[in-house]
Amino acid sequence: MRLTYPTTFVLPAVLDGHPHGFDVMEATGLPSGTVYPILRRLDAEGCVRSRWEKEGLARKEQRPPRRYYELTAGGRHMARESKSKAAAMAHAGRRLLIESEG
Repeated sequence: MRLTYPTTFVLPAVLDGHPHGFDVMEATGLPSGTVYPILRRLDAEGCVRSRWEKEGLARKEQRPPRRYYELTAGGRHMARESKSKAAAMAHAGRRLLIESEG
């Protein structure tokens, strides 16, 4: 599985309870043209399972049906790994900033 930089944000967002694309976009700040292809790829690779909500609910709320995503065991592992890598990169970045200022 290819773990791209944007994927390191999408996986933890799903892990943290953002179950559909629009929620993931809001949580990550990534555009739809980035989020939805990543979610489709993760689904095809077995890192997430997806399902469409019942059409009646969407119709009742006057919006298109949402596709909900849930991490598989492998996807949860990758999401936790992504969070660890992101934290390590943030720490390294802060250290570089401090060193360059000092």
